[in-house]
Amino acid sequence: MSVLSGRYEAVSSDDRQAEDPAGGGPEQLALIRESVRKAKVPRAKPRTWRGAALAGELPVARVVVNKGVLHLDQFFDYAVPEELDEVAQPGVRVRVRFGAGAHQVRGGRREGGRLIGGFVVERRAESDYSGPLAALADVVSPEPVLSAELLGLARAVADRYAGSLADVLQLAIPPRNARAESKPSPEPLPPPAAPEAGTWERYVNGPAFLAALAGGGAPRAVWTALPGPHWADELARAVGATLASGRGALVVVPDGRVAARVDTALTALLGEGRHALLTAEAGPEKRYREWLAVRRGAVRAVVGTRAAMFAPVRDLGLVVIWDDGDGSHSEQHAPQPHAREVLLLRAAHDKCGFLLGGTSCTVEAAQLVGTGWALPLVAGREQVRTAAPLVRTIGDGELARDEAARAARLPSLAWQAVREGLKTGPVLVQVPRRGYVPRLACERCRTPARCRHCAGPLEAPRERELHCGWCGRDEPVWHCVECGSTRLRAQIVGVRRTAEELGRAFPAVPVRTSGRDHVLDSVPGRPALVVSTPGAEPVAEGGYAAALLLDGWAMLGRPDLRAGEEALRRWIQAGSLVRGQSEGGTVVVVAEPTLRPVQALVRWDPVGHAQRELAERAELGFPPVSRMAAVLGRGETVAEFLAAAELPADAQVLGPVPLPVTDPGRARRAGDVPAGERWERALVRVPPGSGAALAGALKRAQAARLARGGGDPVRVRIDPPDIG
Repeated sequence: MSVLSGRYEAVSSDDRQAEDPAGGGPEQLALIRESVRKAKVPRAKPRTWRGAALAGELPVARVVVNKGVLHLDQFFDYAVPEELDEVAQPGVRVRVRFGAGAHQVRGGRREGGRLIGGFVVERRAESDYSGPLAALADVVSPEPVLSAELLGLARAVADRYAGSLADVLQLAIPPRNARAESKPSPEPLPPPAAPEAGTWERYVNGPAFLAALAGGGAPRAVWTALPGPHWADELARAVGATLASGRGALVVVPDGRVAARVDTALTALLGEGRHALLTAEAGPEKRYREWLAVRRGAVRAVVGTRAAMFAPVRDLGLVVIWDDGDGSHSEQHAPQPHAREVLLLRAAHDKCGFLLGGTSCTVEAAQLVGTGWALPLVAGREQVRTAAPLVRTIGDGELARDEAARAARLPSLAWQAVREGLKTGPVLVQVPRRGYVPRLACERCRTPARCRHCAGPLEAPRERELHCGWCGRDEPVWHCVECGSTRLRAQIVGVRRTAEELGRAFPAVPVRTSGRDHVLDSVPGRPALVVSTPGAEPVAEGGYAAALLLDGWAMLGRPDLRAGEEALRRWIQAGSLVRGQSEGGTVVVVAEPTLRPVQALVRWDPVGHAQRELAERAELGFPPVSRMAAVLGRGETVAEFLAAAELPADAQVLGPVPLPVTDPGRARRAGDVPAGERWERALVRVPPGSGAALAGALKRAQAARLARGGGDPVRVRIDPPDIG
């Protein structure tokens, strides 16, 4: 009988003789097994262990079940059959029967209910529950995947984001792959020697930071990386210094392209076998095999994307997040945690080092420095001027010399920068929209072109094809409601149209595009025009000779609290791919020169911009100075929910306000409002120190509502990334 499944998997030799009187032997038995396998006979359900003896010691298993509903966010006790005693250890995956009523009791055991997965968190001598217990149905695998440290972290994340423990564990522990689990992990390598400081010498406290990590310390820093290609090697050296102290390190990056660069740098510095790469591109088997190597202690360093924030690194000495302002760090599945906040929790619980790095600086990073929790890790102004490109704007002087530039999308300065840059290398053109002509307006009076049916914006994804961006209806005949003109102009020209225009202007130069549908990883160092959307810019060999940042007003004009911060982050990311000023690198930004983000780009001062943004938000009471939650649902449902919730006394409710109605034909993402429904959103704001009370109140209100059952849905999100 199988210990793991509780099913008979073999027959005795006497049975074989009876079944095979002709003496067919093992070959005949193999044919029988093959025919049974091909017949696809339904497998028997795990038994209820009726009448089976229980484990002699610690006969109760405390289990967290995979039911991500708030009113069931607790542990459940199950009886441990004697046959499963050895393998039903804390941390293993199990199958249990869930939902059996109190009347379904036979032989002192609950029976019935639906089979569901879970994890054993504890073995106990007795249960707090006085009634009969159901027995564990099965132990899926003897591999302990849920450690006490990971369980504590998941509980803290669930409480912070008003979510359930089961939902967090779904994010933290990857699905099981039996083939990967059956293979042993390699033997761990001895700690490497501490690396040299290298290009960390360019930063004021860079060598001291590495020395503290190598000596077993836990420094906390916010690192504003210099532009250029060295940041990946600098990350690798921080990881190497941590490994040299005999501890582990975890690096979380926004996407697979960035992870590949850090992976290459770690391999070049430390060699093979010292780190694991956890990204979705690896596939389920390889990813689970790498995750198991980390959990078993065979590998002490991890680099990966968002899901790696829960990686079970042993003896954690350093957690790193790169480019924390990227939206990819925000999980889309419940309870929607942000990687930065999870790593902050890990740094506090494990008392390890913390490094938040990026070429730009978020308001949250500025707050960590402003409160004294982390120290700044920056370079001197001379180093910044050497590494950063020359940034030029379209100012009043240029407009006075070039009257056509007042209406032109590419003024003379931009064309001049392209021509000069193409003499020595590739030129990057950043366009904040994809497609052909995403936004249109009347050519005569500049009135935005709107749909006659729903007043949505008209778009032209392909030349001479006009349709609504909201309802999707075609608009074959359009005229301006203000002046009657039938001619249109592009308000925001997309990547494809920009590539066509530049291709006609520079016919001898190849034009390449990089965007959501096709993202380039790198381009050669030869002269070429590379047109890209923000975040999809490929790396150029030797750096770009110049860069054009077009339609800056489109990024700055978004109705979002983070519009200025996000625009500056995108611009600095693109500018960091350009050669330094000493090598002739130039960046031209087409935006109003007097705006704060534009001035910060000219001075290459993202830290100063973040500090001023933080001061303004503190005055207005906006995050991250305050904690905020979003409550979404139908108008009357949101009002009832907030009235029933016992919010903290210092909570302030903003709204509710109506949300845009989602078109049924559009692709939907996790968390989107149901198509065609009219929902509203209310924001609940509390001052510092009341965030935990707010999350607890909203969680209790949601749990009570779900326990009653029925009613329209209500969604709660703590720290929403977009508050308008």
